[in-house]
Order: sequence, then C-alpha cells, then structure tokens
Amino acid sequence: MDKTIWNEEMESLPAGDLARLERERLLAQLDYVAAHSSMYRAKWAKVRGGLKGIKEVRDLAGLPFTTKAELRESQERQPPYGDFLACPPDKVNRVHRTSGATGRFVYTALTRADLALTHDCGARSFWAAGLRPRHRVIHCLNYQLWMGGFTDHANLETTGAAVFPFGVGSSRQLVRVIQEAGINALSSTPSYPKYLEGVVREELGIEPAELGLTLGLFGGEPGLDDPAYRRRIEETWGMRAMNANYGVSDVLCNFASVCEQNYKLHFLGAGALLFQLIDPATGRDLELEEGTVGEMVLTHLAKEAQPLVRYRTSDLVEILETGPCACGRTGPRFRVIGRSDDMLHVKGINVFPNGVARVLEAFVPEVTAEFQIVLDHPSPYEELPITVEHGPGVKPEEMEGLKNRLAAKLKEELNFKAVLTLAPPGSIQRTEMGKARRVIRNY
Repeated sequence: MDKTIWNEEMESLPAGDLARLERERLLAQLDYVAAHSSMYRAKWAKVRGGLKGIKEVRDLAGLPFTTKAELRESQERQPPYGDFLACPPDKVNRVHRTSGATGRFVYTALTRADLALTHDCGARSFWAAGLRPRHRVIHCLNYQLWMGGFTDHANLETTGAAVFPFGVGSSRQLVRVIQEAGINALSSTPSYPKYLEGVVREELGIEPAELGLTLGLFGGEPGLDDPAYRRRIEETWGMRAMNANYGVSDVLCNFASVCEQNYKLHFLGAGALLFQLIDPATGRDLELEEGTVGEMVLTHLAKEAQPLVRYRTSDLVEILETGPCACGRTGPRFRVIGRSDDMLHVKGINVFPNGVARVLEAFVPEVTAEFQIVLDHPSPYEELPITVEHGPGVKPEEMEGLKNRLAAKLKEELNFKAVLTLAPPGSIQRTEMGKARRVIRNY
C-alpha cells in the first residue's frame, strides 16, 4: 500500500514538537548567517543588541526585513551570488535565475545539502497532490535557468515517478508525446491546458479527455482557487487538477500543495522554513490563526548557500485552517489572495487581478477569461481600464451587451467601476507557457 505522507516525521509534527524544532534550527541558522554572511552582519550591526536578544521565534520581530531589492543590490556589489552568500563559492552546486520582469534578475545558488532539502520539500508537495511512482509525468515548465524547470523536474523524480523533461514550446510535438508514451500526468502552469485544448483538437482530431491524462500538477500562477476554472480543466481533460506547486523562487522552489482530501494549500516546509505573517502596512507580526490575512514572511532554517532571514515575499495570504488536516499533515492551510505589489486601490477598495479573473471565469465561453489592466498613472484610481478577450462565438451586435454585463458583475462582486474594452480571442500576448501579464504599468 502507498504511504500517504512523503515525510511523515516533518509533515505531521505536533505543534509543540514543531515549535521546539523551529526554535532550535532558527538559533543555529542565525549563528551561521552572522558568521558567514557579510550582508547580514552589516544589517544586524545596526540593530541594538544584535542577535543577543533573539532567544525565541517571536524575538525575530526585532530584526529588519529582507527584500528582493536588497538581494539585487547585493549581487550588484558582489556578482554573481551577492554578499549574502554564506558558503564558499566552490560549494555551490546548482544556480537558477529568477524572473527580471520587475527589475534586475537574481541568481539563486544552492549547495548539495540545499538541494536535498529542496527536493524533499518538493516531493512532499507532489506526493500530497497524488503523484506516485506509477505515474508518467510530462514536465512543461521553462528549463532555461528558471527554478520551476530543472529543480521541479528533480522534485518530481524524487517521488519515484517517471519524468519526461519536455519544457515549453513545440506544443504539437507535446500532444504527440503524451499520446505515444502513455503519459498520465501533466506538470505545467494552470493556464497551459487551456492553450493546449485547441492544439489537441487540431493536431490529433480528438478531445483532450481522450489522451488519458488522470492528474494535473499545476503552479506558477493563480487560478486554481477558483472552482469554476478548476472544473473547466477537469471536465475538458478528464484529469484531477491539483494546485500542487506553490513556492517562492528566491526562497524555496515548492513548499505548499493541496492534498487529495482537502483543496486548500498546506504549508509543507516544516524544518526548512519558518512561516510568518505580517501586516504589510505596519510590518507588525500577526498570529497564525484561522482568518488572519497578511503578507507572508519566510526565514530559512537550514540553508547553506544563501540563507534569508525575515524575507518579505509580497504574497498576501489568508490562513484557512490550523491544526491537523484529515490527511494527517499538521501545517496550516492557506490561500493566496494576491501580491501586495499587484494590489490596486480604486476609490478606497483594494482590487486584485485574481478577483477579476474569478469574475471573468463565470462568463466563459462568452469571454476567454484572458484580460489585462493597463495603467498610465500610479494609484489611487477612480476606475480601472480592463481589456478582455471576447469568445470566438460572440457576434458584433452582442458586444455592447456583454460589456455591460461584465462591468455590472465586476461592480457587484468586487465593488469597483471597470471601463471595459473587448478584444479578439488570442490578441492579448501570452508567454510560451500560455501566461499573460495581468497588470501593465506604463508610467
């Protein structure tokens, strides 16, 4: 019989045991960082008392946050790894690069020990989502330096599954490989299957569900929290669509997934990460209890190459459940509301692109659910200009009515005024993985 939990020792730790483990590893990690990271030594030299006052996890509130901008500046000072590198350069075993979409990219370095912990946490996540050695999984994320490509490939392999390293592009060849090799699991972004639907029908002349996929492992972008979007994938492809791959590339590739019994993201990074929430406006620490909403802040507990302390992820999350899950895992369950840097203020209302996406999903197939918010000045806003792709079957005389219904629903659900433009299907630019930028700031 399959084991139900990949690393039961860590994933099902009782609260008291976890607290003791976190304290022990945190104090050891802080000593290591102070001894080996010149960036943190300089930061902490300005803190009254330095590390002397850090005796418990709660005392971390006395240390400054770390931001992505600091990591960029560090690597500009000391390329390529930065002066937050805490191990000898010749101990680095693998290097990835984060996206440079909002600024200069950051190189992420890992030692062999870092990789072992990374792959274990990734395997926890994929196993929770149902991946097993019996699966043949085709991995369709970018292998060109991005963490989600090669490192997630290794995470998938760690479970014992057979992994087909396909990457992105050549979608017609992809559907042929799925058919010929008896692939039964797909690893990709959640938007990619929607793009593949047309390719399957055009290239093979069959419906996607006839390919035989049973499991979809998705991550890298939002969408699967919306039951309508998830249901559409599952009905079209005949596979279970699992939100299996949540991570923060600067910190840890994959440390959260839903489980087969409970479709809420489980924090699965016990022993590797300290998971905290703060008020994004004040920086004040918040309790991890049901209903708390805050910005996720992460601290490494056992990192050699580039340990981060009090790293602000910009991800706003809500704690949904605490205590043991029915699956036996004890990490808190949460949902990602959006990114603090994507939050838009419209006449006093906080609007997230994720919310707009959920509203549009209810209008498929009248719309494709692809959209962009193009801004020409900073917040606040009186209204939001949104370009939405209409569906291929919408007639010209139906456009105005569709726009009015969309605007009314956005007002009803999200309480803001949208100025809508309808665009032809496929006109909003996608990446090779089928992903569109939701917010464009032209200022």
